[in-house]
Amino acid sequence: MKRLGLVSKVVPVIKENNAWVRNPTVILDKYVDDGEIVYGEFKTGSEYKEAQAAVKDAKTAGKIDFELLDKELDKIIWTFANLFPGCLIKAMDSIRAKKKFFWDLTKNYNRHWLAANMNYEAFLGFQAFNTRKLTGQGTIDFIKFRQLLAKGEAADAKTFEAVLPKPKKEADQ
Repeated sequence: MKRLGLVSKVVPVIKENNAWVRNPTVILDKYVDDGEIVYGEFKTGSEYKEAQAAVKDAKTAGKIDFELLDKELDKIIWTFANLFPGCLIKAMDSIRAKKKFFWDLTKNYNRHWLAANMNYEAFLGFQAFNTRKLTGQGTIDFIKFRQLLAKGEAADAKTFEAVLPKPKKEADQ
């Protein structure tokens, strides 16, 4: 993510024998493979499974240490604390200006989407996800949901009940 410019700093959090170990699930020992940039990409196949096991082992063995991350956060906070407040506000606002500009251009249809999403789509999704242990299923019946809406059914309790997963029977649990 750092190579792609999506994060500004990456620090290791696994500590073994007083040495910091970078994420073992990520390719860090070569930059190019067969003409493709691979540095920073996730390993695949058995290499990835082995690396995941190493991360799990590090977690269970108490080898996860956020010391370096804490130090980096302290640096950022100290930098911001030592800036003029007005200049800091201006800098933060300028960073957000592009986002604000595009929000202003798109806010009308984004508000409509947000209203639709929060009023029933997110409700249905969260409900299905949160009850998956009781139902054995983490998603709604999307096809039936679309069919009911296409027929003009209201987004109400009756429609929600028709598409939400049903609780497992006692024998199934």
